[in-house]
Amino acid sequence: MLKKIIKYIAIFLAGGIVYMTLEVLWRGYTHWTMGVVGGICCILIGLINEILPKDTPLLVQAPLASIIITSLEYISGYVLNIKLGLNIWDYSHMPLNVDGQVCLPASILWMFVGLIGVLLDDWVRSTFFGESNVKHKLI
Repeated sequence: MLKKIIKYIAIFLAGGIVYMTLEVLWRGYTHWTMGVVGGICCILIGLINEILPKDTPLLVQAPLASIIITSLEYISGYVLNIKLGLNIWDYSHMPLNVDGQVCLPASILWMFVGLIGVLLDDWVRSTFFGESNVKHKLI
């Protein structure tokens, strides 16, 4: 049980650090809450290979990861930006946005970020916890 808790803490931290790093590279800044959101996203994305067969193609995992990230982005945006007024991000100027918290162009981008999450989760599990390395296939 302790090993499982440590594994999910490691996946959470890796996901949070990578997400914040990508955001700094993309926007030039980040907010600490994005580390929390990124960590949760990485854990949830990693569960794709725990629920679906391990040979599920990346082209199937990418849209699933995008749905996970977009959903969590809307929930966290609603709480952080709308309810708490932190104004961390605003997609209201983007096409096909919902309450300025999510938009179609970002959801498409999340497919690529989600693939990073899939690979990161697999790497942490394999490298630090000795779990079998998933053989990824595109299709």
